[in-house]
Amino acid sequence: MRAMVLDAARMPLRHAEVPAPEPGPGQVRIRVHVCGLCRTDLHVLDGELTKPKLPLILGHQIVGEIVATGTGVDDLRTGERVGVPWLGWTCGVCGYCRSGRENLCDLASFTGYDIDGGYAEFAVADARYCFRIDASFSDVQAAPLLCAGLIGYRALTMAGDATRLGLYGFGSAAHIVAQVARHQGREVYALTRPGDTASQAFARDEGATWAGDTEAELPAMLDAAIIFAPAGELVPKALSALVKGGVVVCAGIHMSEIPAFSYDLLWGERSIRSVANLTRRDGIEFLALAARVPVHTVVETRPLEQANEALTQLREGAVQGSLALTIAQR
Repeated sequence: MRAMVLDAARMPLRHAEVPAPEPGPGQVRIRVHVCGLCRTDLHVLDGELTKPKLPLILGHQIVGEIVATGTGVDDLRTGERVGVPWLGWTCGVCGYCRSGRENLCDLASFTGYDIDGGYAEFAVADARYCFRIDASFSDVQAAPLLCAGLIGYRALTMAGDATRLGLYGFGSAAHIVAQVARHQGREVYALTRPGDTASQAFARDEGATWAGDTEAELPAMLDAAIIFAPAGELVPKALSALVKGGVVVCAGIHMSEIPAFSYDLLWGERSIRSVANLTRRDGIEFLALAARVPVHTVVETRPLEQANEALTQLREGAVQGSLALTIAQR
């Protein structure tokens, strides 16, 4: 099968013909239609996430058709369309797993990191971590829901009942979260890199009440802030924009060092939280909600063989919304 393979950190992906994977017990084999690109892919590629299996097929926003099932798979059938997210396997028996917090499982494996992902014609996945995709979404539109949407949704739930919500960084996750937040009656304040007027205009198109850069003065104090940009210096900035009792949610898997800040910024029962991965409950709840809103993802596509060029585009912030690789569309 065709695949784009990572041999070492900080090296371009290699186009290769590799054997198609076979499903083991509890797994399904998927013909990949589309695989979304994610900033986490860049963190793996750049060596910021330091322990990937190598060689590795990246990609954890997979949409495709089940073409074979392993032993013990009873709930899914060949021909069904499913999505595969970042969290790819958990032990199922530890305290985290047994309390519905499998996102924190110490033995967890991740798609496109520990497990070969979707930058290929076929992938295998644990049937427990495959989600059926509502027919209202095309393959391309569904792909960003599987990480950008899911992590954004988990971050949004951590924001509680916040009415005025700040989104720091307005890319794939933020443009999805903004739609959900507006559906819930919240006000969205989008903050981008200085000078990024294109992303600010995009945010307003997606329903933001206000959009400006991180150096601008906000028109109102925030009840909560979600930081999608992997920039630690935004944490004290976001804290300074919060009302008392507000929360800053750090939604990325990797972030640069957070600088020291005065306790005055945290005082008043403000808090800082991080988002780690997702749970199956997140997936079920969010995908149902996304269909009801309905969420409309803005997605640019590239063929599989242009994965390196697409990753460069993502790194440079030269895309509004999401990017996805098309492999074997229906």
